[in-house]
Amino acid sequence: MTTAIRTDAEREVKVWDPLVRIVHWSVAVLFLLNFALLEEGEFLHRLSGYAILTLVSVRLAWGVVGTRHARFGAFPPSLGAARAHVRDLLAGKRTSHLSHNPLGALMAYALWTLLILIAAAGMSTHAGIVAEETGEEIHELLANIALVAILIHIAGAVGQSLFERVNLVGAMITGNKTLPPRAEREN
Repeated sequence: MTTAIRTDAEREVKVWDPLVRIVHWSVAVLFLLNFALLEEGEFLHRLSGYAILTLVSVRLAWGVVGTRHARFGAFPPSLGAARAHVRDLLAGKRTSHLSHNPLGALMAYALWTLLILIAAAGMSTHAGIVAEETGEEIHELLANIALVAILIHIAGAVGQSLFERVNLVGAMITGNKTLPPRAEREN
């Protein structure tokens, strides 16, 4: 077994608590499962959708009362901060964020919003509040937009990991981020 050698300036920080990680990966699996279940039956598709909505609700509540880096105050949505972050990236400036960086924060809020809207469209259609054809089209459109956003999210996490030299995917599995030496740190 090899041990990673870290310089004195590197440090490992506990960032993502188990609830955040379980919700994140459960929603990811269930969302992909829902695409696979489209042809398998309405009941399983709906059950998976309700599970996603429940998990997103738990995560949103945890954003208010949860651990330090899980709370919304650790990663407020800000277009100005996102623009500044993009300028920093283009200038080659590496800034490590303990929680989400400004672009990641916007993506998290966008994905939660999309998942809630997808569920609302599906439930409204099933309950007969919206005409079936219209509701299904809206539900499918939102799901496709979410899929594109998820692909951008994955690309962003991988790209940011390479640029910042911080394994964001690994951090979402273990809960720990190893911050690079001499990185400017925020939040």
